[in-house]
Amino acid sequence: MTDREARNQERSLAAFLAKKAELDALLAELTQASAHHFGADPETVLWGQAAWLSDATAKLKDIADQHFRRGEYAL
Repeated sequence: MTDREARNQERSLAAFLAKKAELDALLAELTQASAHHFGADPETVLWGQAAWLSDATAKLKDIADQHFRRGEYAL
């Protein structure tokens, strides 16, 4: 590996780790919010809250499918 390639790899790793830390923080926030039903009162939940959760779940499923190469992302 050349010096240039090594520096590029170091910068790539630093960027990756910074984004991983950001993702980990978001996942921790979402986990805590989920434990509290995302602020919805289970006794009074309405369709808007169910629709929001459905949309959020679809977005997270797409991310998981990309990572695990499922569905449209399958090899």
